Amino acid sequence: MPKSGWFWKGISNGLVLVAAAVTLVSCESADKAPATAAITAAQGAIDAVKGEAAKYVPDQLSALEGTLASAKASFEKQDYKAALASAQDVAAKAKDLGSAAAAKKAELAKSWEGLSGGLPQMAEAIKSRVDILSQSKKLPAGLDKDKLESAKAGLASLNQSWTEASAAFQSGNMTDAIAKAQAAKAKAVECMTALNMPVPEAAK
Repeated sequence: MPKSGWFWKGISNGLVLVAAAVTLVSCESADKAPATAAITAAQGAIDAVKGEAAKYVPDQLSALEGTLASAKASFEKQDYKAALASAQDVAAKAKDLGSAAAAKKAELAKSWEGLSGGLPQMAEAIKSRVDILSQSKKLPAGLDKDKLESAKAGLASLNQSWTEASAAFQSGNMTDAIAKAQAAKAKAVECMTALNMPVPEAAK
């Protein structure tokens, strides 16, 4: 083949490679803008529910933020298709995250309502019983001085836990408030049992 044939063939091959490269860049550019928009939307969707989610469903929030981080990592590697898919998944699941946080908040509020409605009365009943027994010259059968002193200490612990639970509730920390209230309830049941008092059905 004449040298000129090799020359034109080389140019032709080069043009093919250039065309392929241009096509690839064009595709990447076409995917980049949607991926950028999807990541921005996903970040906004998380930010919109993050406050409540961090309080009530922190594990689910952490998992979703991990998915968004993966989307951003794919974007940095110029894998725009993967970034787009992950970001769109995050945006969709952020709505579920908001619903989960709202459901958990409602559940905790209901638990708090039950605890706050019964614990103060239990504490008052225990205090009344302890006061009466402390003034009694003879303790009833099945109860001795050590048990009475233990009940007094338990009452103090109960009151402290309930004070902390109430403070946590006032500050908006529902999870901590419920945990401390549950500890107070357990101590109340322990005290009432030690003092041979009937334990309310709701507290069992």
